[in-house]
Amino acid sequence: MVDEAQVARPQGWQRVGLAALVALSVVGVALAVPAAGSRDGATSLASAAEQRKSELGVPHDDALLPPHDHDDPATKNLVSRGLAVGEDVVDPTTAAERTAAEEHVERERALPDPRLVPTAAYPDRDAVPADRFAMAGGCYMLTAPAGTFGPYYFKATRLGGYLLHTATGELTRSGTGAVTIAAKPGPQSDWTATGGAGRFAFAIEGAGALVAQPGGVLATGATGTSFALQASSGCPEFPEADINVTGDPFAGETSYQEVRGFVDAHTHGMAFEFLGGKVHCGRPWHAYGAPAALVDCNDHTVTGGKGALLESVLSGKASHDPVGWPTFKDWPAPESLTHEGTYYRWLERAWRGGQRLFVNLLVENNKLCQLYPLKKNSCDDMTSIRLQAKDMYLMQDYIDAQFGGPGKGFYRIVKDPFEARRVINAGKMAVVMGIETSIPFGCTYKRVLGRDLPACTTAEIDANLDEMQALGVRQMELVNKFDNALAGVAGDAGAIGPLVNTANFLETGSFWAMEHCEPADGESADNPQITLPDITAGQQDALFGALGKVLGLLPALPLYPQPAHCNKRGLTELGVHTIEGLARRNMVFDPDHLSVKARAASMDVIEDLGYPGVISSHSWSTPDTYPRIYGAGGFITPYAGDSTGFVEKWRRHLGWADPRYYFGFGFGADINGLGAQGNPRGADVPNPVRYPFTGLGGVTVEKQRAGERVWDINADGVAQYGLYPDWVEDLRQVAEAQQPGDGERIVDDMARGAEAYLQMWERANGVRPDSCRNPELRPTVAQARDLVRPGMGTEAVLRAVGQPYERLGSTYSFCARTEGRARVPVTVTFGADGTVAAVNAS
Repeated sequence: MVDEAQVARPQGWQRVGLAALVALSVVGVALAVPAAGSRDGATSLASAAEQRKSELGVPHDDALLPPHDHDDPATKNLVSRGLAVGEDVVDPTTAAERTAAEEHVERERALPDPRLVPTAAYPDRDAVPADRFAMAGGCYMLTAPAGTFGPYYFKATRLGGYLLHTATGELTRSGTGAVTIAAKPGPQSDWTATGGAGRFAFAIEGAGALVAQPGGVLATGATGTSFALQASSGCPEFPEADINVTGDPFAGETSYQEVRGFVDAHTHGMAFEFLGGKVHCGRPWHAYGAPAALVDCNDHTVTGGKGALLESVLSGKASHDPVGWPTFKDWPAPESLTHEGTYYRWLERAWRGGQRLFVNLLVENNKLCQLYPLKKNSCDDMTSIRLQAKDMYLMQDYIDAQFGGPGKGFYRIVKDPFEARRVINAGKMAVVMGIETSIPFGCTYKRVLGRDLPACTTAEIDANLDEMQALGVRQMELVNKFDNALAGVAGDAGAIGPLVNTANFLETGSFWAMEHCEPADGESADNPQITLPDITAGQQDALFGALGKVLGLLPALPLYPQPAHCNKRGLTELGVHTIEGLARRNMVFDPDHLSVKARAASMDVIEDLGYPGVISSHSWSTPDTYPRIYGAGGFITPYAGDSTGFVEKWRRHLGWADPRYYFGFGFGADINGLGAQGNPRGADVPNPVRYPFTGLGGVTVEKQRAGERVWDINADGVAQYGLYPDWVEDLRQVAEAQQPGDGERIVDDMARGAEAYLQMWERANGVRPDSCRNPELRPTVAQARDLVRPGMGTEAVLRAVGQPYERLGSTYSFCARTEGRARVPVTVTFGADGTVAAVNAS
């Protein structure tokens, strides 16, 4: 059961006035810095006081903002996000184990690479469009008996919907029914195409169809004209973010071979909907393109960027230029955390630069949403999750529309590893749906009279897991910012800790039950809370206690003993049931954000189940857990952060690799999750990224442009998602400068990341590890011949004999044994139809 907390709920806690709500809305939203992460040490009382003034509407200036150094290596660049790791800590693995692990990784790199083949990014364009989707991104003349019109650039707004763009604006139906050119697009500019084989009609929904009248005049009427479309030239392109990557994307020689590509296992692409839908500024797509999608929040714009308190607190800048497209003066930027970072063209650039697997986590925090005064969406966690899942499919359709029809876009939502492999080998990006929320399935608890009362049951958890599985969710965390009925959290450290702890109290009626602990390895603890000795501690207590007293909401915050700190709340029986439910449904469990106590217990459950579907996606675990995750057959993607810090994390993880499994490496960007991105190393370093550079698969990567802005990873860092190929190249430069040869090694490991994720996911779906790395799993040659029969498909072969040691082209290789030989190579060859044609043992 949940461990009992020591703080009782105060009387009269429900009394919330308007002033309190506004003040705590700022407090609450400032909590949600999951990826800006923890801060070591304490903020000064002066800074804390100035922050309180800011939250209560007192004017502030930049010098008085609380420190938000997103380049702090104690946060985004740590192996774990909580406690700073000193040089004197003891690594949980021995030197011999690390050496063996690193030798295993070096052997993995020496394995032959799969053959990759080029594939077109966009389908070929015919002079005459074959269907109503094929005009997207093309220039066409419209011909009818009454005359010829155009040319028009066809900007897809949705599947089968278009803006007909000209140099002066969009073809638009006026209020009188006449057709004019409007400077800006709107609903009366959004034409639905019908027809095919080169002849099409166009209509505005509920407002009439496009008619060609005598004298070469366009109007609208009840019956539209059927126009012949012919490809033309001379159209102005619709304003959009550029890709600036040339060369064809790579695909696999076969649909079932080993894949190549980068993997991001933790990003929030639909965060424009969370916290009520008014915290995040901009969105990842819009029917009318970048000029409509990449705009600031209204409350930022009306004050000229000076009233955006959350943006100011998180970025450390008192104000910002609210103009996005086309100038992008101040955002996106690594420290600009309330602005859109995953616009679909930026995702497209990442894909063109080599990314092939993307985990989109649906995210919400109901208490923070309730506290923030501006909102348009429901604050219920699961209602928001459902909305964001729906958005993912809408975005997939929108991207399909840009690429010429259903299924043609690069963004493909997948539901199992076999589908994901086919998608990646087709040259597209597999998108996995996941969940990271503070109160999943409504599983909060309330602390009443010294007891915790869970708000959910095992039956409700099962029903929600079934619903999420049907929706497409395949990866999940149990907690995020708050304790809940499933488990305790690691908490947030530094100046942000008391704020998150306050919201935890508002949600549950209790504060974090942090106690002093001394982890054996010196670093596997939860996030340290602010503890100031003697009179200073009393002043801190008085500061926050006074705030609570004034607002009539809270008692004084608890005073914790000196670090290290561990949350007494561990994994509950409901949490155990949830992990078991994930395993039964082949869903991937992520122990990030759990308290050390809860995470250790969760790994006990994973190991008892023998379940390999486990991932730490963004460094919110601790070094006591990482070897256990690798040992279970799981996968790890540390928080991306700065390139220099990430290289150090890569080096450390090499020593934890398990020789029983394929090794690859990935990252967790946590972009749009109010998480800081990688800062630039500077344009004057001796080893900058030099443009153009050659990216994965041989593509050429130039500096990216959007509107009037050009981004350079050396000067701008990871300002938005499109710069992740540049960040990988920066990893190469950093690693090579530190150790010759490591530049190629780190990129090789990153390129094998998508395969490593898929192999973990296959094991979660019941496929055994390969028999070459695991000698105890080797069948006899005779058994192998019996298990693999002609006509079997690739998935059936996997389920019969386990994962191949190599998957190259049309062959799988395994290991068998005979009485006299411990290792006999077995090659399965598939025919053109993807079924077994031959089985050979040598």
